[in-house]
Amino acid sequence: MAQYTKHPVAAPPIAPERESTGHLLLRAYATLVLFAVFAHTAVYNLVGEVGAGVIMALFLLGALAIGIPMLAQGRPQPFAWRRLPWAALAYTALALLSVAWSQWRLSTILTWVLLAAVTVNALLIAHALVWHEIVQALGSAFKWIIGLSIALELTVSLVLRHPLLPNFATLPDGDIDPHWYWVRDNFFDGGRIQGIVGNSNVLAIICLFAIITFGVRIAVRARWRVTHALWIVAAGYLMFRASSATAYLCGLAAAVVLLVAILIRRARTPGGRGRIYATCGGIVAVAVAALFVFREPLFAALGRGADLTGRTDVIWSKVLERAAQHPIFGNGFSSPWIPTDPAFDEWITDHGITVFHAHNMWLDVLMQLGVVGLVLMAAAYLSLLWRAWFFAVDRPRWDLRADRPFSPLTLLPVLFTVVLLVHGLAESTPIMLWGWMLLVMFSFKLKAVPLVGVGLSERSRVTERGHEARRVP
Repeated sequence: MAQYTKHPVAAPPIAPERESTGHLLLRAYATLVLFAVFAHTAVYNLVGEVGAGVIMALFLLGALAIGIPMLAQGRPQPFAWRRLPWAALAYTALALLSVAWSQWRLSTILTWVLLAAVTVNALLIAHALVWHEIVQALGSAFKWIIGLSIALELTVSLVLRHPLLPNFATLPDGDIDPHWYWVRDNFFDGGRIQGIVGNSNVLAIICLFAIITFGVRIAVRARWRVTHALWIVAAGYLMFRASSATAYLCGLAAAVVLLVAILIRRARTPGGRGRIYATCGGIVAVAVAALFVFREPLFAALGRGADLTGRTDVIWSKVLERAAQHPIFGNGFSSPWIPTDPAFDEWITDHGITVFHAHNMWLDVLMQLGVVGLVLMAAAYLSLLWRAWFFAVDRPRWDLRADRPFSPLTLLPVLFTVVLLVHGLAESTPIMLWGWMLLVMFSFKLKAVPLVGVGLSERSRVTERGHEARRVP
């Protein structure tokens, strides 16, 4: 006869598994690296050129010291050698080989060490952290940059009451071009602000990345969602005060891609997806044509010239002239250009300051590594864009089940990639420092772990909250 009981038949509850101290330190190291890379100009303005170089060299040694034992022990999982971003690594190898024919050999060696430091750390982060931890580390780095930017701007305006020069140098007598300032003391007068990075355009694009990251964190129902919303407000305010036309265009492109990705996700049939692709493609083509035709009044409304503030007439023409001298393998790697090198010193100047990149990633690559480098860079970014797009719009599937929910986190790589590609039309940062970090990190992670929360390399972490952090059965 059946018996009723009040005692459960399930196993008694146990305490959740705690993360090891070593892994917590690894996450802290990843946050520190991301902060130093995204705010590299702040490090430069704080400790100078030599100090910034030493710090990046220490990060290279730190990544090797952490990564080599992990590879030897096969933890947290075996290293995915076959899934490495080969196009990006081939570009890195070509940059090193260019020492043989470089027209600025010392600059090639110095900047290649910087490239190697960023590359090794990007591979380490992608290998050691799961998707949620990478997004969390990005968010933490952006919080530090935004918070310190507001604090520095307020300190300059309320305490110093005068502009601040890099390395806390003493202000000279007489007028000085505002482009030399680290902080211009514009927080309360309505002018453009620069934050700790010392550049309005860089601050604006970092704020755009931050808005995307915090929005994804809210969508995956992570902890402290109200706090993340407040960080979005702070990032939006700094982005508005930075007043970067390039960042606005990048934000518009990201919004369009987000809308298309959501529509594709909701399509139920391949035919429905095809119609959405065709419709959105036609709309984008018309929008690009209209942008080209009405570029002058549009840029005038944004406070910029139709020549992109002197880029086409001054910078790009000189870069193309130098690229034509060695079109196949280029003149030699140097990202960024070293201003003290005789080949770059006062070669191209803006407001009396030597320009340190071509303000277009494709022209920069063409001048440095020629057509060969251009092909490798295009292959690296097209591969990332392709994988990131289908990572975002394809339903997660590894067996016969085809109704698993989408994760909002899968939208982040494609949005970041689109921002990098649009930003690269007017800047060269997508091929150096944080741009290169994002390219290598996302390329490797997307190839090695194409699903969120699935597999040995995507173990759920006990520090996460919400339905996205639960282990997928």
